[in-house]
Amino acid sequence: MNTGSNRETNESAAGESAPDAAAGAPHVSKAPDFIKARRGLHLSWQVGVFVVGLAVIGAGVAMLVLPGPGWVAIFAGLAIWATEFAWAHLVLRWTKRKVTEAAQKALDPKVRRRNLILTGVGLVVAAALIGFYLWKYGLVLPWDIKDQ
Repeated sequence: MNTGSNRETNESAAGESAPDAAAGAPHVSKAPDFIKARRGLHLSWQVGVFVVGLAVIGAGVAMLVLPGPGWVAIFAGLAIWATEFAWAHLVLRWTKRKVTEAAQKALDPKVRRRNLILTGVGLVVAAALIGFYLWKYGLVLPWDIKDQ
């Protein structure tokens, strides 16, 4: 017979591990109820979500080499997938945790100082190489070419 005497201890323990409890919860589709009620329609919905997420991720990958916010688009595509697929939800949660850890690590004064020093050294080396190139070959603009 459960008298409820351990109710308070169970609630406090559940309150401490709430993030773990949410992590173990089964993934639920974000599709509307009328779509989830019909198997074929739900499968079509999932295919559509997959295709849209794939298109956004593909655009993000293209934007890694082209102008644009590539990583933002990749994470947005992953978030689209996470609305329907448990594996994408897990990957997105892992990615968020790693980005947060990296941001906290970047705020460490020692790491920040090292990054500033490396950036400064890189800029000095780049300026030296550009200066050497300009000294050796000069600056020839396309509209100044005399060999036409």
